Amino acid sequence: MNSLRTGVLLAGLTGLFLAVGFMLGGEAGLVIAFGVALAMNAFAYWNSDKLVLRMHGAREVGEGDAPALVRLVRQLAEQAELPMPKVYVMEADQPNAFATGRNPDNAAVAVTQGLLRRLSQEETAGVLAHELAHIKNRDTLTMTVTATLAGAISMLANFGLFFGGGNRNNPLGIVGVLLIAILAPMAAMLVQMAISRAREYEADRIGAEICGRPLWLAAALEKIAGAAKAIDNQPAERNPASAHLFIINPLHAHKVDGLFTTHPSTAERVSRLRQQAVEMGQSPRPWG
Repeated sequence: MNSLRTGVLLAGLTGLFLAVGFMLGGEAGLVIAFGVALAMNAFAYWNSDKLVLRMHGAREVGEGDAPALVRLVRQLAEQAELPMPKVYVMEADQPNAFATGRNPDNAAVAVTQGLLRRLSQEETAGVLAHELAHIKNRDTLTMTVTATLAGAISMLANFGLFFGGGNRNNPLGIVGVLLIAILAPMAAMLVQMAISRAREYEADRIGAEICGRPLWLAAALEKIAGAAKAIDNQPAERNPASAHLFIINPLHAHKVDGLFTTHPSTAERVSRLRQQAVEMGQSPRPWG
């Protein structure tokens, strides 16, 4: 059901992008929008992982640098029946993590120094299993495409403010252009966030299956969420468009779960994981 929902939302996001192009430039605008979408997604497909890792100052590590971390990733990847991803560490003190890469054969997981310092090995295993679930579900590519399309819609709508208004497909003229400039990016953001939240729930569920202990991940989410409210993540604050990649929203500006959040509420995620633990015959008490 989540995959179907994601497919429908992606189709809607693509349709919105093409509709904005048509409203601003007629058939020529539609063709241009389609070409821009293809070019941007092709670039994102091949380069987004390198860009986001560089953006957050992540450095690749091996067994010589971080033996316990690399061995844990390898063990979980084997349990998930995935190729071994590259492993990166970010210098940020805020505990957090994300996965990136266009497919399981070209994937990477990145964790912060804060996560390695503040989480137990079991909690770290839960987080890494969650990120491997994103790789297994190919969410890393899905979220790259949605972020690229959402950004392209905003760019196209702003472009229309300067060059739109005279197209016969937009009977409201400049008023219509203004409405497009305001509403289209907002709609794109809502769709992007709906996809992101759906994928987080699914990654929690499958990640719990990979590590075998839903309560490890539940405990990690609570600990990361609490620390994220008190500890800055400067690279993320400078690059808020990447916030949806992290297991917990790294930005201090985020509010409680609502229309404009990229992540579900931590309380709801923990509740679902505890229920999953019960279904797996494990104690419903928080792990400790």
